[in-house]
Amino acid sequence: MTRAEIQQVKQRFGIIGNTEALSRAIDVAIQVAPTDLSVLITGESGVGKESFPQIIHQYSRRKHGQYIAVNCGAIPEGTIDSELFGHEKGAFTGAIGERKGYFGEADGGTIFLDEVGELPLPTQARLLRVLESGEFIKVGSSKVQKTDVRIVAATNVTQAIAEGRFREDLYYRLNTVPIQIPPLRERGDDVLLLFRKFAADFAEKYRMPAIQLTEDAKKILLAYPWPGNVRQLKNITEQISIIETNRE
Repeated sequence: MTRAEIQQVKQRFGIIGNTEALSRAIDVAIQVAPTDLSVLITGESGVGKESFPQIIHQYSRRKHGQYIAVNCGAIPEGTIDSELFGHEKGAFTGAIGERKGYFGEADGGTIFLDEVGELPLPTQARLLRVLESGEFIKVGSSKVQKTDVRIVAATNVTQAIAEGRFREDLYYRLNTVPIQIPPLRERGDDVLLLFRKFAADFAEKYRMPAIQLTEDAKKILLAYPWPGNVRQLKNITEQISIIETNRE
């Protein structure tokens, strides 16, 4: 893609930054979108991985289908299979009706599995079957169902594989096309661009003047390692905006 085309994608999905690694990640997402290949998005917490599955979905033939984002780490282990694959009435205590499940709902669309490394091992086996054959079975059923779903996953599973908490065969199926999102500390002046964007947003939200950075403040922001990445920068920008305004 040309720089102008990548810039259009950034504007459409609210992605701020000019770092080459970020542009390369967007380029890969656009190239893989028309295929049905599984994509694994990796990167530290807070880097903004959630934008990339949406790019892949919107530039694919599935764009008119369902897009469902699932935070695998936020669903209790006892209900995750039901949430993903559905259940029959009476399958377990509290199952007073039938549930379709995300893989049934998103047939013809895209499912984004965030923090996929948090899935229990039995659920990982079910997910592997979907990837290999497009088949799944509802909880409490023996009937095999088919689904045509594009799976995009995000996680950092290296340690989980080493500890035996994540299936290596599932990792390789998910990682057909890897997209690496760079950490904020490697993005140079993008830190300042993001700060200005967040400061303007909070100025509008709280109806106050946007915070302006001094040269010393810019140096401090650029030198800081940002372990929480873009999410941390956004939180700090909001804190500074409120504190400085109240001080005035």
